[in-house]
Amino acid sequence: MHRTRIKICGITNTHDAALAVAAGADAVGVIFAPSPRQVTVEQAVAALADVPPPVARVGVFVDPSAEQVARAVEACGLTAVQLSGHESPEVCDLVPVPVLKAIHIGTDFPLEMAEPYRGHAAALLLDTLVPGKAGGTSQAFNWLTLGVLPGWAPSFIAGGLKPDNIAACVAALRPFAVDVSSGVEASPGIKDPDKIVAFCAAVRGADQEV
Repeated sequence: MHRTRIKICGITNTHDAALAVAAGADAVGVIFAPSPRQVTVEQAVAALADVPPPVARVGVFVDPSAEQVARAVEACGLTAVQLSGHESPEVCDLVPVPVLKAIHIGTDFPLEMAEPYRGHAAALLLDTLVPGKAGGTSQAFNWLTLGVLPGWAPSFIAGGLKPDNIAACVAALRPFAVDVSSGVEASPGIKDPDKIVAFCAAVRGADQEV
């Protein structure tokens, strides 16, 4: 059976990290870039303190310096880094842990958009293109126009996902993973326990339909 991995992003505190883990998340994300969910390295260390292996710890950055990334990886025990800005393939190579490179999708997704990152990114995160925004827009792109996902790296789907539409996304794309942040919140930066449970249950339900 296909098993879609679940990443719950925008974690700001220990309580929400525990909720995500208990609901079955495969990865939790903390955001170091400007956002209503932005945390400092010190806040991220506290939020991730009780996240057990094998749950992945992902730090999200937008056009960071190598020093910023290295400091957060070491302090927080990050197991992966998500780069959501205009980072080059060469910048990806400087990160000391696997890189999840965000690609922003408009009305279509030419596969060549991701091609420069082949061999430089461990996975791709396909998010909604909103001019001037690096993510966290709560807007979904049209999954049905996406076409074929790149075959050379696992693909994460993000952008506007929530409990009531995630099953349709999984059914349409069968992605390696899905990524949710605002769709399981009570307010910006604070998660809603019921929404987290409902989201994870909907993903698992869609997996059963393969």
